[in-house]
Amino acid sequence: MKRLIARVLVIAAGATALVGVQSAQADDGSGGNGNKASAVFVQTNEPSGNRIVVYDRGADGQLTFAGTYATGGNGGVAAPGTESDHLASQGSLVYDSGHKLLIAVNAGSDTVSSFRVQGDRLGLRSVVSSGGQFPASVTVHDNVAYVLNSGGTGIVQGFRVDANGLRPIPGSARSLGLANTDPPFFLTSPGQVGFTPDGKQLIVTTKASGSAIDVFQVGPDGTLSATPVQNPSATPVPFAFTFTPSQRLADGEAAISAVTTYAVESDGTLSDPKSLSDNQAALCWIQRVDDFYYVANTGSDTLSGYRIGASGQPTLIGATGIVAVTEPGPIDLTSPSDGHFLYGETGISGTVDEYRVNEDGTLTKIGVVTGLPPGLEGIAAT
Repeated sequence: MKRLIARVLVIAAGATALVGVQSAQADDGSGGNGNKASAVFVQTNEPSGNRIVVYDRGADGQLTFAGTYATGGNGGVAAPGTESDHLASQGSLVYDSGHKLLIAVNAGSDTVSSFRVQGDRLGLRSVVSSGGQFPASVTVHDNVAYVLNSGGTGIVQGFRVDANGLRPIPGSARSLGLANTDPPFFLTSPGQVGFTPDGKQLIVTTKASGSAIDVFQVGPDGTLSATPVQNPSATPVPFAFTFTPSQRLADGEAAISAVTTYAVESDGTLSDPKSLSDNQAALCWIQRVDDFYYVANTGSDTLSGYRIGASGQPTLIGATGIVAVTEPGPIDLTSPSDGHFLYGETGISGTVDEYRVNEDGTLTKIGVVTGLPPGLEGIAAT
């Protein structure tokens, strides 16, 4: 945690332009081959104009630039601004395969953008108010989405989802009762919003502002229970999460760089916590790839790998768990649906690292995408 805090700095105003081949592309939707079936999407999160950069994924896992698309909103920087992690969240860019929509937050303009995905081409469908301040994370289950606004009191706002984008659900907004500024302080802002696999509950991590994991009940109309069940995390600073095949919550907890799993009870309580640290600094992001769980340690410039047993106990891959040394500032991770590759952003360097996932859970680095702006955050794949 000390190494993470040491990286805090005030970000100067203005945006960093895309460089190299990307800067030569227009924002008129002129991407690559619309028939491409596999793509990776990267959110630039530029305060002067947020963009989505699209890459085709080859059979070997390497990425090829296909186009850039303006979101119609602005990126943001959490206060006082960390060098690596400008949104202080996971899930700021989400691909909804059911509706073939890509959903992006615009933290600097309090809006959410939806794109229709056609191969490696995007068509902007809607730009709507996020329902709060500094939207930083979004989740979708069936025809319902929720956006986490991490500024102010922390508002989760519900939306109906269809092929044309998002429409607010009346009466769906709920407060987390926080006391953040706008933009929020990165260590006290909530980290992620996500549905349980069955869609019956909505989970929000609240990081150092209580080190709590809030669980709302989701009603048939898509609205939430009036208040959440607040569960203290097993170790401090719960940040990002995913789920195991048995529907246990697998949570990255940054203070001691641990992965903790929990059973999620029907009443919203979390039970049976089982934790393991990777002995790195600031484990924040987590991505499941088949039977493996990869985490980004932004304070150590490493990725670690875990397995999670049937009992929910995490174990490290190999002797140390370290599966990759990255460029400075590893943050968000994603993996395509076929599970053969892993892609990780680095917020300081402005790169995307490309990895092949091996059968034993180790990673083989196959390339690096450069020319992206530092401060990027949000990555998704088809």
